[in-house]
Amino acid sequence: MPTPSRETAERLDRTDPLAAMRTRFSLPEGVVYLDGNSLGALSVGVPAAVRTAIVENWGQHLINVWTDDGWWDVPLRVGDRVGHLLGARAGQTVVGDSTSVHLFNVLTAAARLRPDRRLLLVEEGGFPTNHYLAASVARILGLEVRRIPMPDMASTLRRLGERVAVVTAGAVDYRTGELWDVRAVTAAAHDVGAVAVWDLCHAVGALQLTLDADGVDFAVGCSYKFLSGGPGAPGFVYAARRHHGGIDQPLCGWHGHAEPFAMVPDYEPTTGIGRLRVGSPNILSMLALDAALDVFDDVEMAAVREKNLALGDFFIEAADAHLAGCGFELVTPRRGDRRGSQVTLRHPEAEKIMRALNQHGIIGDVRPPSLLRFGFNSLYISYTDIFTVVEALRSCT
Repeated sequence: MPTPSRETAERLDRTDPLAAMRTRFSLPEGVVYLDGNSLGALSVGVPAAVRTAIVENWGQHLINVWTDDGWWDVPLRVGDRVGHLLGARAGQTVVGDSTSVHLFNVLTAAARLRPDRRLLLVEEGGFPTNHYLAASVARILGLEVRRIPMPDMASTLRRLGERVAVVTAGAVDYRTGELWDVRAVTAAAHDVGAVAVWDLCHAVGALQLTLDADGVDFAVGCSYKFLSGGPGAPGFVYAARRHHGGIDQPLCGWHGHAEPFAMVPDYEPTTGIGRLRVGSPNILSMLALDAALDVFDDVEMAAVREKNLALGDFFIEAADAHLAGCGFELVTPRRGDRRGSQVTLRHPEAEKIMRALNQHGIIGDVRPPSLLRFGFNSLYISYTDIFTVVEALRSCT
């Protein structure tokens, strides 16, 4: 295989079927942005959509905006748009509140589905908030939390058997970019009667997800990374239809009530996924997300996934060829089927290197003490961007 070069990158860009999608995003001139796995770039349709919501809808219709402009149903309507990207049939996904609120709700609801079991398994090394929430749920319900390395999760489930109530993990390791087998771990959980809850923050909008086909029970995720919903964009929650009648979540708000405007003192949940609504949503952020999702109407997730795999392969090949002897170590799996939409390198001077990259107009991410993360959004990252980063990494060491 020829050594990856700028000429190779430019040739790949000329034949990239998704190259035109870059014009759907507002990117600063001269900036290479490989931190979309933390905050996605601004979709060009968002400013106009938010302005319409503020000036024309809220400004002109006042309180009637909830009915005249359909705002009351936005969490369910946008939820189905996200659900399409999850491989979920309609009526199983709702948007609103933060990922943390959703995770707390569904971890509790999942554990209540298995009241005679005392173990809550959490992936070792998962996102810190997930550990905090799991510990809080355990304190409230009297559960025991055990942190399990993901390579051992399926075997641990088989060993602990009917003691396990819930297993929760991220589909992609947020530090290393390693991709876990959602279907296999879910099946292992079901084999012992446990409930599986997945965190899709680093997966939605980047991977071909098949939650219904995989038998997933619950899933949560954010919309400000690969979906480009914007800072503080609402999270989403998926609940398989088979669980809707048994969901007993701890945060019960009037938006999830069967008769929200009856204003009665006792809570009666509505039917379906709507019962996972809580209070009044951040509607402006939700409408920004709605506009950002328009770009996904014009692409197939298979093409998105094919490109981010190819971008990752090109990054790794270029790093092998041009960064040898510079002190970098590849942390992310080389195999595409074991990799999400990012590549992580280890270097003892990671923070210093990232500061130098920023001076070159390159934005990536550091996870202390030594990890450099580079995320690949297929809709606006080019092969030339990748080669520019590798060249800059060499010059910064």
